[in-house]
Amino acid sequence: MNQKTKKMVGVGLLTAIVVVLQSLAVIIPVGIFNLNLVLVPIVVGAALYGVAAGAWLGFVSAMMILFTNAGAFLAVSVIGTIITVLGKGIGSGLVAGLVYQALKKVNLNLSVICAAIVCPVVNTAVFLLGCWLFFLPTITGWGEAWAASTGKASFSVVEYMLVGLVGTNFLIELAISIVLSSTIVRIVQIGKSGR
Repeated sequence: MNQKTKKMVGVGLLTAIVVVLQSLAVIIPVGIFNLNLVLVPIVVGAALYGVAAGAWLGFVSAMMILFTNAGAFLAVSVIGTIITVLGKGIGSGLVAGLVYQALKKVNLNLSVICAAIVCPVVNTAVFLLGCWLFFLPTITGWGEAWAASTGKASFSVVEYMLVGLVGTNFLIELAISIVLSSTIVRIVQIGKSGR
């Protein structure tokens, strides 16, 4: 099988995995959002098949989120939701691929670990930026309700965004990426050797 066909089959398989995992994520809520289970396949795709493959897998993930799990944000701003969700999906795959490419000649383990770390960081950072730009009044309302329910005397929208909105999800997604990075290294080694 030639390299182009292998890449097409590999990216197709990872695309199917992203669709299935993102569909399953709807049933695993952590706080007010669902856990993003597709960051590891995005890193694998970016490492095995390049930056464009990482961006594609992030795009597929984002489209699944838009169709399955973005209702609360779509009700506030359709354009803001689309920009935020596509930005975080594509950005996480793109940056993970760029980090992997930049470090792969230095050390394979380091390149995979850094790509696995940067993927959830970019995903969460772009989400927070989108929340700030497009949904601040809504987020502020949610934060005030969160502060009241937790008995906080004072309210900070930044604290709510970092702790109440994304804190638990981000830490779980980051931990999964770090824990599975050795598995990702093995997958990349097998994929690169052509077995």
